[in-house]
Amino acid sequence: MPPERQPPSGCVTRPIIRFERGRRSEDEDRLAEEVPVAMHFDGAPFAVMMTTPADLEDFARGFALTEGKVDSMLDIADIELREVLEGIVVDVRTCRSRHGGEETSPRSTAIAGEAGSHTRRELPGRSGCGICGSRELEDVVRHPPPVAAGPTVDAGAIERALETLRTRQPINAFTGSVHAAAWALPDGTIVEVREDVGRHNALDKLIGAMLLARHDPRDGFLVITSRASYEMVTKAAIAGMTIVVAISAPTALAVHLATDCGVTLLGFARPGRFNIYSRAERIR
Repeated sequence: MPPERQPPSGCVTRPIIRFERGRRSEDEDRLAEEVPVAMHFDGAPFAVMMTTPADLEDFARGFALTEGKVDSMLDIADIELREVLEGIVVDVRTCRSRHGGEETSPRSTAIAGEAGSHTRRELPGRSGCGICGSRELEDVVRHPPPVAAGPTVDAGAIERALETLRTRQPINAFTGSVHAAAWALPDGTIVEVREDVGRHNALDKLIGAMLLARHDPRDGFLVITSRASYEMVTKAAIAGMTIVVAISAPTALAVHLATDCGVTLLGFARPGRFNIYSRAERIR
């Protein structure tokens, strides 16, 4: 395969029969990989997510934070990736496992509420759904605490971020089939991008990358190439992000949660236009 057609990480090529305008020909197509990734915490199974196998350590960090398993990077002692016949096992070792203690910090208690052991998942999470396996309603519809004041962003910065993002998605450029989550500074400069077949997985990967790079979530805004579901807003708020810009539509529950926790939510964002659904004072 020529170097320019070498697939990026998380992609493969497969032979196909192409039928076009009455003609049949042999060809190859570019596909995004999707594999089961078993998330373990301190050796205990928690969830199985269908994920693009790229940036999995970032995914582990972000997933651990947004699922309330850790409060910060400081709580993560080690991340172990292990390939098995069925997929990939990712084991996040927390600091409490080294000291034999229990997680009792105020923030983790607030996130978990009174669910306690109910936060354990038992079913796989599919690539289009981040809540499969949650056993109780309180595990699903979480209400994050209010976010900080955050920056004020002008429409030109949002447009710049949207334009730049088109050039920062190698997996999507190769396959045309994955979502991206990007972090932009208030002037529209994109500093981090992560991709995945699952929109929530892409966001968890981005959050994990931001944790590692020590980007302050209060110093910029989030851009996602998907609809703004309530879970995307919840994960963003848990991470401390104050502005969410979605290329597609939000859901009614997402708007409710964004309003409730102080997140500015934009939908149908395109160069030159967008809708503001909550906390419009952050957008100039």
